[in-house]
Amino acid sequence: MDKIYLNGCRFYGYHGALAEEQVLGQIFRVNCTLSVDLQQASQSDALEDTVHYGLVFDAIKKQVEEKRYALLERLAGAICQDIFDQFPLVQAISIEIFKDNPPINGHYDAVGIALERKRV
Repeated sequence: MDKIYLNGCRFYGYHGALAEEQVLGQIFRVNCTLSVDLQQASQSDALEDTVHYGLVFDAIKKQVEEKRYALLERLAGAICQDIFDQFPLVQAISIEIFKDNPPINGHYDAVGIALERKRV
C-alpha cells in the first residue's frame, strides 16, 4: 500500500492524566502515516484522487487543540477515527504522539505512544 506522511506536526494541547497537564498544557508532536492506494492519483494528477494532507493536518490539529483527553492513547484513537470518517480513501493509519515535557522527574527526550489502525 502507498503512503502519505505528515511528520513533525506540532500542536499545543491540554491532554494528560495529571491536573497540571490539563491546566498548563504543553506541546504535542505528531507523526502520522496514511496507507492509501495512490495509483489513480499517480496517473491523473488530480487532488480528488488522493488524500489532501492539508485537511488531514487540520483534522489532527482540531483533535489536539480543541479536545481534552486524559490519555494519549485516547487522543490517538480519536484522531484515527476522525481521519477514517473524513477520508474514505485511507485504508490504515499509523500515528505517533509525543510529549517532550511531561511532569516526570528525570532525563529523557520525550514520552509517547504509537498506534496503528486499519479500516474495518
